[in-house]
Amino acid sequence: MSDQNSDQKPKAKKTPPKPGEKTRREFLRSGVLAAGVLGASLLGYYPVLQGSALRLRPPGAIKTPLDEQEFFASCIKCGQCVQVCPVYAIKLADITDGFGIGVPYIDAREQACDFSCDGLQCVLACPTGALTHDLNFPADTRMGLAELTRPDTCLAMQGQGFKGQARGADFKGVLRFSEVDRWNPIPLADHPFDLEICDLCVRLCPIEIRIAECAAEAENDEPQNTARVAQKIGNECPPRSAIKLVPMPSDDGVKRMQPVILDGCVGCGVCEMVCPPQIPSLTMNIKKTVDHPGGA
Repeated sequence: MSDQNSDQKPKAKKTPPKPGEKTRREFLRSGVLAAGVLGASLLGYYPVLQGSALRLRPPGAIKTPLDEQEFFASCIKCGQCVQVCPVYAIKLADITDGFGIGVPYIDAREQACDFSCDGLQCVLACPTGALTHDLNFPADTRMGLAELTRPDTCLAMQGQGFKGQARGADFKGVLRFSEVDRWNPIPLADHPFDLEICDLCVRLCPIEIRIAECAAEAENDEPQNTARVAQKIGNECPPRSAIKLVPMPSDDGVKRMQPVILDGCVGCGVCEMVCPPQIPSLTMNIKKTVDHPGGA
């Protein structure tokens, strides 16, 4: 019994904090908390500083290639543009986009805007004018500018054709093919191709398709409707081509063609979406438009 009592050490008495020490601890604790809150807030700027906050925006977004502040301020993130898009091209940004969270964007490689709604439904649905209502026709849009960023992957530049499904059987993207269904988009995988030389970027460009349709309509119209047709060509019909293939010099007799972007490109992203190689030859430059080729 005596040994057990000798092993027990007296408990140390808690020393009350000295005057001012409690206040100092609370101050440090509050400082750490405030720094944490501030750091979490600044994380929202990280994607902006990285430039990753810049995205391909829906038609009519009130922005310049390098300045989206007005669009950010006007968009109330209601998602109306998402709801009316017939090809589900428009998505809302998540938390990785920092202060752009909830703002609509388009991932052209996954699903481009093919204007199959005809009337720019996203623009009509926007309640605030963040997608400007001054936009009337697809050819008036300035979403970005297509660029030949990987010529080494371009099938046409290698003189190769293409046979099969443009992006494979599992690709979920859709496009409207008027010869199949005038009103409803269908999966790109349901429309295989057999091309002597790959021209999908030109063949499926919405601007080029509309130009061809307008030319056919003009050719088939009665003479008394000439004035109306002329008006359409300068109005809803795109006034300028967006892309074409031009022959390349060849010393081996192989026919090679190079895609060339023209001043009718609106940056819709369809050429990037349908480009068959795993690494697309054409991509959208969101920092440029035909009106701002230098990104100014």
